[in-house]
Amino acid sequence: MVVRTFEPRYVPPPPRRHRRGWLLGFAAFVALLVAGLGVLVALWSGATLSPDGSALAKVGLQPFAGALVRASAFGPDGTTIPVAIDGGRITPLEQLTPGEAISVDVVIRRPGWLSWLLGSFRDERLTLRAPLARVADRWLTVASGEQVAVSFEQPVTAVSFAAAGQPAVNLRLPAPTRTVILPGLGGAGSASVSAAVRSWEKQSAPVTVSWFPRSRSPVAVADPAPGSEVSPLTPIRLTFSVPVSTLLGGRPPAVDAAAHGSWRELDSHTLLFTPAGLGEPLGTQLRFTLAHAVALSAASGELSPASEELAWTVPVGSPLRLEQLLAQLGYLPLDWQPSGAAVARSARAQAAAAVAPPRGSFAWRYPNTPSQLQALWAPRRREQIVKGAVMAFEHTHGLGVDGIAGPLVWHALLTDAIAGRRTATPYSYVYVRVKEPQLLTLWSAGHTVLTSPGNTGIPSRPTAHGTFQVFEHIPVGTMRGTNPDGSHYNDPGIRWISYFNGGDAVHAFPRGSYGTPQSLGCVELPLAAAAKAWPYMPLGTLVTIE
Repeated sequence: MVVRTFEPRYVPPPPRRHRRGWLLGFAAFVALLVAGLGVLVALWSGATLSPDGSALAKVGLQPFAGALVRASAFGPDGTTIPVAIDGGRITPLEQLTPGEAISVDVVIRRPGWLSWLLGSFRDERLTLRAPLARVADRWLTVASGEQVAVSFEQPVTAVSFAAAGQPAVNLRLPAPTRTVILPGLGGAGSASVSAAVRSWEKQSAPVTVSWFPRSRSPVAVADPAPGSEVSPLTPIRLTFSVPVSTLLGGRPPAVDAAAHGSWRELDSHTLLFTPAGLGEPLGTQLRFTLAHAVALSAASGELSPASEELAWTVPVGSPLRLEQLLAQLGYLPLDWQPSGAAVARSARAQAAAAVAPPRGSFAWRYPNTPSQLQALWAPRRREQIVKGAVMAFEHTHGLGVDGIAGPLVWHALLTDAIAGRRTATPYSYVYVRVKEPQLLTLWSAGHTVLTSPGNTGIPSRPTAHGTFQVFEHIPVGTMRGTNPDGSHYNDPGIRWISYFNGGDAVHAFPRGSYGTPQSLGCVELPLAAAAKAWPYMPLGTLVTIE
């Protein structure tokens, strides 16, 4: 047997510098590990806020956070909001505004084993917003017999709504819910709706919700209702069951040429027409023409046949206000003063007063107004004096002279009232005494301008008695007619003619004498007297034959 002997090989120790490097690397690794753990602990020692079903928020503590000491809440302006903390849930103790930004300061006490490294407390500021109740759909279709149900984007705890002209209804819900029935509503209409998601917050800003009956055609709700009477400056609101862009293709309804105003799109389903200037002329109809036929819905939900036209009636001006304006503008021999404050010289105020006149009183402008003229202001005789004033106003403004206060007259009256513009023409009145000796008396602006003998009609062609308005006023003309014996006359060159009743006129005519019946119905004056009277007898001047 052979026995082999092994000698151990000598291995020299590593150099001293290699041992030192290894130790340093190990130390660095340990330091890095400790640092990483420190960072990890620091990152996992904070707090988070998460939504809560009833509270403002719930504070979530991370694994190494420790314990919640306190939480404070602040509004967007830095005002402190008192809160209660229960199980990490933070609940405000006062009503918050939906959607407002809330800052929450959270103070956390770290565990003892960590406090020596990172400190005993950690303070964090977290931000969130109070929940906001948003209506999911503002335009609803309601079948016959159904109630109006409004849906929200998240469950709500309280709802308030108010239909036009009705008191608000407040609903406190037994449990949070997304869809809420609004009792007492039906048919068609609109209501302002607001809601609160949480019991500790105020209700949201109201939004308008509109509902329409089910129909094959697009449905419109108009306010005021078509066919009703509106004042000249009443805005017209049209709400459609489908978007305006879909229904009208970007074209607003066409408006009658007489109407002045502008359209504004309030939202995707609603248009508003706002009259401009003096608004719609009094005594007219306001008409809109749509690009697509719609069925109009009444508040009851009853639908009219689909149509492209909508119309409203603008009332005629008040007769009393007509008299007030004619007096204020100097076309009557009377003044008018309001009992209270004067009507403002604005389009809106004057248009409103034209329909609903203010209280006030009339008084004669001149102390020596003829008694015959004063008698014409009796309640059942005023139409003559008012008609004459309207004719004078029409003539002054270049309008057709008929004595009827139509839309153009009212527009000019209101324009003058706003401008404070009075006529410079003095008020004149002519009185003819038929009893012999026959006389014509011309009174103007408080003075008797002329008293002259004149001739009226013979017994077979008498001058009609009564009060009339001058309707034609020419310096010279030809007068034609039939004589009592059936022959015809043709008199050219007649001077200073003022027609007041058919073919009857005050004019110059040469006669051997004056003061007795000699004419064929006219009031004849000497040339000088007629020339003096003529400038005082413009259209609308009253002539009384008595």
